[in-house]
Amino acid sequence: MSEKKIRPEDDGRDFASAAWSIPSYLLSGMLLYGGAGWLLSKWTGVVAFMPIGLILGVALAVYLVYRKYGR
Repeated sequence: MSEKKIRPEDDGRDFASAAWSIPSYLLSGMLLYGGAGWLLSKWTGVVAFMPIGLILGVALAVYLVYRKYGR
């Protein structure tokens, strides 16, 4: 009797992993760089650092998602 081996790419775990890690990358990028921008804006008094940090965090997170899942 031959048993059919289940390959990791056939059991749906890759999709579930991507479905959880993509929003995690986006949220962590916004929190990390947005938080750094908020701290920098509180320290210097320049209000523009927080939105710049948020945009930079999202852009870097999208780049990381593209590098990991887009190829």
